[in-house]
Amino acid sequence: MTEKTIIIGVTGGSASGKTSIAQKIFDSFPSENIAMIQQDSYYKDQANLTMDERLAVNYDHPLAFDNDLMIAHLHELAEGRSIQIPVYDYTAYTRSDKTSQQLPTRVIIVEGVLVLEDMRLRNLMDIKIYVDTDDDVRLIRRIKRDMDERGRSLDSIIQQYLTSVKPMHHQFVEPTKRYANIIIPNGVENKVAVDILQTKIESLLAEK
Repeated sequence: MTEKTIIIGVTGGSASGKTSIAQKIFDSFPSENIAMIQQDSYYKDQANLTMDERLAVNYDHPLAFDNDLMIAHLHELAEGRSIQIPVYDYTAYTRSDKTSQQLPTRVIIVEGVLVLEDMRLRNLMDIKIYVDTDDDVRLIRRIKRDMDERGRSLDSIIQQYLTSVKPMHHQFVEPTKRYANIIIPNGVENKVAVDILQTKIESLLAEK
C-alpha cells in the first residue's frame, strides 16, 4: 500500500515569519522525505500583459494566484509523480521560462499568505498553521526584504503596502486564522511551538 503524503499548510501575513517556520520544519527532516512548495511560485502567468498592466495587478488578492495548477500539482505529488514548479520573476512581474522539478516526498510543506483561503487547498492539508505577527513588525521586515532582495524603492513599497497589502491582509489573510490547527505567535522564535510541530510530523511519518 502506498504511504499517505502528509501536507502541511503554513500561512500568515506578509513578512510574518511563515517562511522561516516552514524552513525550520523542512530542515528538521531528511531532504528525501520532505518538500517545500511556495505559493508565490504560482502567481498567474502574465506574459500577455504589458508592464503597466502587470504593475496594476493586486498581487495580494486571491485571484492573483493559479490555485488550480497548484492543487493539480499537489495531487500529482500525492500520487507519486514528479512535477515542474513555475519559477516566478519578481522583476518582470510574470513567470520566467524556467521551471523547477519536484519529486514526490512523504511530507509537503505548502507555504504562502493565502494557502488557507481556498477551501480546496485546506481540504488537502493534514496540518494547518498560522504564524501571527504584529503589523508594524511585518511592515518593517517587508521594507527591508523588498529593498534588499527585490530592488524596490521605499516609496513603492509603502504605496503597495497601504493600497493592497494591508487591506488584503485584513480582508483575506487574517480571517483564515480560524481554519488553523495551530497559531504560532512570534514566528520561529517560538521554539516550543516548533518542537511540537516537529514531534507531530514525526508521529504522522511513523503511521502506516
